[in-house]
This record gives sequence, C-alpha cells and structure tokens, in this order.
Amino acid sequence: MFPLGLPGLALLLLRASVALALLLQCYVERQALSGWIQAAATAIAAALCVGYLTPIAAASALLLHGSIWFGAGIDGAAWAIIVAFNGIALALLGPGAYSLDSRLFGRRLVVLPPQ
Repeated sequence: MFPLGLPGLALLLLRASVALALLLQCYVERQALSGWIQAAATAIAAALCVGYLTPIAAASALLLHGSIWFGAGIDGAAWAIIVAFNGIALALLGPGAYSLDSRLFGRRLVVLPPQ
C-alpha cells in the first residue's frame, strides 16, 4: 500500500497532478465559484500534496471537479476524462511511501513479548 522507490515517486507525481488540476480548474472558473468552494479546493489540494487521507481527498477532488463542471460547464471532454481517470486511479492506489499517510498508518513492527 505504501510502495517505495519509483512507484512511490509515481504516486507522488499523481497526487501532485490531481491537486494541480483541481487548483487550475478553480483558477479558471474563479469568477463563477463561491469562496467556500475555492477554500475547499485549496484544502483538498493541500491534503493531496502532503498525502493526508489520500483516497478520501482524491474522491473529494473528483466530486468537487464534477460539481464545478456541472455548474460552469466542461470546456473539453478530453480534459474531464483525464482528470476523472487520474482521480479514480489515485483513490484506488493510495498515497505511496512519500506521504503523511505512510507515516501515520504505514507498516509497523509488532514485537510480541515472550511467554
């Protein structure tokens, strides 16, 4: 669940990609969006960047993207499909080793006392 090395780096880049796409979409539609949606997008993007509760944050980013697209319209179907696939992949794969989740919920060494 928390791969190291190149797979962990790839998950870090995927988290950054989803966060950047969300922030970019909010910036493009900033005139049509309310302040709380922009604040929620910033909080979700920050959680994705540090890897905190990544599956929940990725699903939230996907829902927020969907609400923005529903309210403001989709500029291009290809953009929407790529962002949706990235969000789904991140929600299913998890955060990787280079995340706050791996520090909080990562592998633990369990030492049993002798009997």
